[in-house]
Amino acid sequence: MAIFYYVEIFLTSLCFLFLFHWSWKRVSAITNWPIVGMLPGLLCKAPNIHEYATQVLKQSGGTFKFKGQWFANMDFLVTCDTMNVRYISSKNFANYPKEPEFKRLSEPFGDGVLTSDSDSWKSFRKLIQSLIKHRKFQLFQERSMRHKVSQGLFPVLEHVSRLGTEVDLQDVFQRFTFDNTCLLVLGFDPNCLFVDLPELAYRMAFDEVEEAVFYRHIVPEIIWKIQKWHDIGEEKKLSRAMEIIDRFLYQCRSFLQLGKDTVNAALTWLFWFIITHPLVEKRILEEIKVNFQAREDGNWRFFEVEELGKLVYLHAAICEALRLYPSVPFNHRVSIQPDTLPSGHHIDANTKVMVSLYSMGSMEEVWGHDCLEFKPERWISEQGGIIHVPSHKFIAFNTGPRSCLGQDLTFFQMKTIVTAILWNYHVQVVEGYPISPCLSVMLHMKHGLKVRVNNTNKALLSFEEYLAG
Repeated sequence: MAIFYYVEIFLTSLCFLFLFHWSWKRVSAITNWPIVGMLPGLLCKAPNIHEYATQVLKQSGGTFKFKGQWFANMDFLVTCDTMNVRYISSKNFANYPKEPEFKRLSEPFGDGVLTSDSDSWKSFRKLIQSLIKHRKFQLFQERSMRHKVSQGLFPVLEHVSRLGTEVDLQDVFQRFTFDNTCLLVLGFDPNCLFVDLPELAYRMAFDEVEEAVFYRHIVPEIIWKIQKWHDIGEEKKLSRAMEIIDRFLYQCRSFLQLGKDTVNAALTWLFWFIITHPLVEKRILEEIKVNFQAREDGNWRFFEVEELGKLVYLHAAICEALRLYPSVPFNHRVSIQPDTLPSGHHIDANTKVMVSLYSMGSMEEVWGHDCLEFKPERWISEQGGIIHVPSHKFIAFNTGPRSCLGQDLTFFQMKTIVTAILWNYHVQVVEGYPISPCLSVMLHMKHGLKVRVNNTNKALLSFEEYLAG
């Protein structure tokens, strides 16, 4: 066993030397090299992994078999074909559970609905469903959102507006959702969203965990295990982050991770789209004004869930942002028995299957020739309602038995925050600021979203009044 271990390390090292030798020659995305397979192409394209996957899938008709190193067990099938997705996630769901390796890769997230399977997953899902559907929880969520907007979000934006400084809107949203989720799950507010935007180690630790887990997905297992054994590289960052998180919480970390990051990632991309599409922003403001008889010089008030349901165009804008930038960009499965997908691709037993949610939003076959454009109108019917799109086509909330239980909660949170900000503030992206996805299991912006904020509602309470409560 020891000999095999050192041979594996040696061959892996050769693979990386091979990669560096060829990277400057722009290694082809789908070249299958002897011994190392397609790994060099994957690692060369890693900084733009989502666009790389989309390009390969377009060239391959929506489904592609990736060949990894022959000794590293990295072969997998990746797909964004809607019929394959429906088949894997719904029709033959029992044959495609979460793979055991996924649980090892995602071990920092702990045991929860995100990483569990079979009976354990059913128990977690039933528990969460009973919680989310409970009226007392819904009322508590509404109250906590109102409190966090008035006592956290508004004071921060008002402070930035008065000083005329820049602020990272992604950071603001991360703090907001972290505070709100801690309040819902743990019963206390850590107050990360405060005027001076304090740096709190445990909040940043969650982001470092996500990046490290993503790194585990794109390198051979032996690489990250060596780093873990020797406490170096990404695994060193991971272990330090986990020490911080474990001091903060334990049992609830999976739910916290999932709850806080899916919403703030979606909010960041949505706001980027809105503030770079003035006509979309105008239509959302007109919709608020018409539906709620809101006056431009009137004090802000919070709307009930039923009232927010009237904002059809805003709902469409949220769907469109999630179509192009789903908070969770990919999903893992593994086949139990041999199978044949609707696309005709044969799958052996114990084959890793990856669904690219990100790539699905960029497919002309699915969304038409204008698939790369941000067009909320595509979601609105001639009668003015939201067009129903099957979940295996619009997969931001997953599909089948593992579909997201928090979809309604997500729309409520996003609508509450968007209406609060847009009605009272004008937000502009800092000119020339770079925008690109982060390499993480959650689709954050790599460099954040730097903006300038101007108060457009003169009747807002003063900053001092906010702080006084």
